[in-house]
Amino acid sequence: MATLEIKVPDIGDFDEVTVIELLVKPGDTVRADQSLLTVESDKASMEIPSSHAGVVKELKVALGDKVKQGSLVLMLDVAGEDAAFNPAPTPVEQAPAAIAPVAEAVAEPADTPNMPAAQSAQAPAATVPVASGPIEVRVPDIGDFKDVTVIEVMVKVGDSIKLEQSLVTVESDKASMEIPSGAAGVVLELKVKLGDTVNIGDLLLILQGVAPVAAGGSSSSSSATDSSTSNQAPAPTDHGRAATIDVALPPVAAAEAVIPAAALAAPAHNPTATLLGLPHASPSVRKFARELGVPLAEIKGSGLKGRITDADVQAFTRSVMSGAVQTGAIAASQAAKPAAAAASDGAALGLIPWPKVDFAKFGPVERKEMSRIKKISGANLLRNAIMIPAVTNHDDADITDLEAFRVATNKENEKSGIKVTMLAFLIKACVAALKKFPDFNSSLDGDALIYKQYYHIGFAADTPNGLMVPVIKDADQKGIMQISAEMSELAKKARDGKLSPAEMTGASFTISSLGGIGGRYFTPIINAPEVAILGVCRSTIEPVWDGKAFQPRLMLPLSLTWDHRVIDGAAAARFNVYLGQILGDFRRVLL
Repeated sequence: MATLEIKVPDIGDFDEVTVIELLVKPGDTVRADQSLLTVESDKASMEIPSSHAGVVKELKVALGDKVKQGSLVLMLDVAGEDAAFNPAPTPVEQAPAAIAPVAEAVAEPADTPNMPAAQSAQAPAATVPVASGPIEVRVPDIGDFKDVTVIEVMVKVGDSIKLEQSLVTVESDKASMEIPSGAAGVVLELKVKLGDTVNIGDLLLILQGVAPVAAGGSSSSSSATDSSTSNQAPAPTDHGRAATIDVALPPVAAAEAVIPAAALAAPAHNPTATLLGLPHASPSVRKFARELGVPLAEIKGSGLKGRITDADVQAFTRSVMSGAVQTGAIAASQAAKPAAAAASDGAALGLIPWPKVDFAKFGPVERKEMSRIKKISGANLLRNAIMIPAVTNHDDADITDLEAFRVATNKENEKSGIKVTMLAFLIKACVAALKKFPDFNSSLDGDALIYKQYYHIGFAADTPNGLMVPVIKDADQKGIMQISAEMSELAKKARDGKLSPAEMTGASFTISSLGGIGGRYFTPIINAPEVAILGVCRSTIEPVWDGKAFQPRLMLPLSLTWDHRVIDGAAAARFNVYLGQILGDFRRVLL
């Protein structure tokens, strides 16, 4: 028995990376290529494999440590034969820096017994093949749907694209989604155009360039391989994600490339759930999830040690596409439509049926189908209006001084291109009020209350397709200028129909503003599972008595709707009064 030093191998163009997870402990028996720890840079996360099999004698790193190529990870007790074997990395054609994290895809444990040491102890970088030539990029498996329409083509012939760059946007009758590229290169030929309908496996375009393999990817055309990989078995075919080179996967990784039956049952989408550690997923899976707007923290992995695979991301996406996952104010289950229809005619509540009238007999009529967004959000609004015992408090806030400050701020920052609106100040003021009255930042969970330690503020956006609710995440950590810029970007995405599910989930409080339209007061419907919503209308100049005379002041109407199961009238009145005080003197947010 000999003791070997296991060090960080060549992990690409990274200087120092942070240890975010330890996968073994002293006394553990590890196999060659078994993952030892997970590291993360500002660009990617990856697992560091063991180059030898043996027993962990001593760990040399801890959570939070910074490591780089050559850093000592642990001491490993190995058999004499293994200790004597320390091969040099096999030279291969240099892959682009953008695909360095692909080593993660081949860093899974090899379970094959009796494998020769010369095969089991290779460094990850030695199995990164590359290829050039025509590459077919096809529609991946992103859900159980057919004949989705191409509503936007984001590249053109001659464009250079990167791995995971969005190529086209498709839309079903339930959601829209961007399709990423499984390869990098130059666009030779487009195979789709606006208005085309496509299905899983359909050809999108042909690239000329280099195609790295993502987890679960495979080749749809021939590829050139290095002589160092000539005796490797071909990877199993999976048309879910386009790629153009074959690579031998270890047995475990190959098994993960096939969609498991358990993954077809989508995990529950629960933005309020407590997160236990970081999601366990490879860089390619993380990139895939980011492109689709899928929150990895809400996915239960089906791979080894709870690892999240492409199949898990696809299963979650299926649930979004089918409406089975709640995504803010616009998500609802397709299966729930009959129930919603029954509720809308009163039958489910034991009421008399909704009257059916032939309007045409009274005069000319025109029938138009409601938009997809209105159909979906309507079912949610109906449920919330019926299920929640809602009460609304109306009040006015004096924003004379705040409006003057807002106008002056915009004049001073004309060159920045960022326009500060009153809604940005309202978001910041609401955060201060939520901190003082935490019941308003909670959600019901049976007989318990979930108090959220984050402040994600949703704001209702009026779009040509209906009402949507983008979410400003961590509003307590952002300034007015940053909130204004983010609001502008999210509002544009909402109007263009480009909001991802991740950008519409997780709100702890919502603001519905009609300030640009008019009105005095209204009763907004609570966006469950939140317990309150603030409605604001157009501000007007009104005479206000100052003790000696009436003064013209700019007054903002406030309408606070709250869930009476969680909040009582006195707390709601105090919330409105405190919010008015902050808007009257914005310096109070600093207290």
